[in-house]
Amino acid sequence: MKRLSLFILIIGTACLLQKPLMAQDTLSIEKVIRTGLENNFAIRIAENEARISANNNSPGNAGFLPVISADGTFNESVEDNKAEYSTNAIPDRNDQNARTTIFSYGLNANWTIFDGLTMFATSDRLSLEEEIDETEARLQLEQVLADIISTYYQIVGQQNAYHVLENTVEVSRERIRIAETRLDLGSGSEYDLIQSRADLNADRAALIRSGTGLKQAKILLTQVLADTSLSGYDVSSNIVLGEKLRLEPLIEEALQQNSELQIARLNQNAAEAEIREISGEFFPQISLNGGYGYQRTETSSGFADFTETSGFTYGVTARINLFDGMNKNRRRQNAKIAEKNQELRLQDVRFQVTSQVRQIYAQYSDALSLIELEKENLQYAQQSQEIALERFRLGTINSVELREAQQSLLDAENRLIAAQIEAKSAETQLLRLSGRLLSAGEK
Repeated sequence: MKRLSLFILIIGTACLLQKPLMAQDTLSIEKVIRTGLENNFAIRIAENEARISANNNSPGNAGFLPVISADGTFNESVEDNKAEYSTNAIPDRNDQNARTTIFSYGLNANWTIFDGLTMFATSDRLSLEEEIDETEARLQLEQVLADIISTYYQIVGQQNAYHVLENTVEVSRERIRIAETRLDLGSGSEYDLIQSRADLNADRAALIRSGTGLKQAKILLTQVLADTSLSGYDVSSNIVLGEKLRLEPLIEEALQQNSELQIARLNQNAAEAEIREISGEFFPQISLNGGYGYQRTETSSGFADFTETSGFTYGVTARINLFDGMNKNRRRQNAKIAEKNQELRLQDVRFQVTSQVRQIYAQYSDALSLIELEKENLQYAQQSQEIALERFRLGTINSVELREAQQSLLDAENRLIAAQIEAKSAETQLLRLSGRLLSAGEK
């Protein structure tokens, strides 16, 4: 899992994202990814689950290794013994507080050498479960990484929108200055000045609301990163897209590399291994057993003061369950149904992944077209505001007309930001679905 985290960082810093020079108080996307992968609780839990499966995947847990046990016993008893014999040749006994001491120890081993190949099926299932948990951890990493990237660029967009509103406020202040100058010169009107001041207040209110949204988005990012020490930071102003993605290669890679699909395939294989485990129970089980034992018995009554035995034991045991209420048949039938369900789930996931790639790619393609269109619209809106501001300065248009040009520029800038965020979010999701978000780091 450490290796997995490492190549995610490589991707985050080299493949997916821009790498501009950052100011000291600017939080880069590389820093965000590194912090998130180190601290995110969901990732750490998924990695621990994968470690549990790795520990469970052992020869002993599969049943390949012998079971060896050692035991020791010490017993002592104090009893009254009375014995009367039918012949006079043996005198009767009446022992009071007769003490008997038994001491024994032993070493025993049992090794199943044949169980209908169940141990091999169990080993396959444990290996598959380990791989499933590793893939689920990978899926969790992909989802968290995608969330981090999307959240970061949402903040970039909100920060850019905040700066756009700052520029709008400056233009509104310039409107007031021009309106005051024109009024002083007798060429302006009180209405234009009042309207300019009202529009400035509206722009300042919008700026405050935008700042609140920006602060909340930054707090949300610190929650994803599980690091509250990050505060008062700025982010990069650029939303940089990678090379244009193509649909068909994305679908092909998704069908091969998508983590959800890989988990579905592994679950189907695990279900098949479970059938083989149950089938092995229909065969006899053969075990080797052996051991060494020692026992000493000391008694104050009887003919002998003590008896002592020691030696080795060994043998072969074969057993088969002839009838168990048809439970093995029932379990095997249920396992076959479960395998069929896993096959159906695999087909369902394959269909869903393909549909998601097509759906998100359509959003991605449209967003790219919108970016080009909105860039052109932004140029027109900038030129329109410059002309309107100059005309307002000359007195050929009123403040309402200038406000319309100002609002058109604001809308154009916000539409461009929205299209860039949508394209970046769709690009990230396509990389995640196709397996590219992490696979590049493995090569």
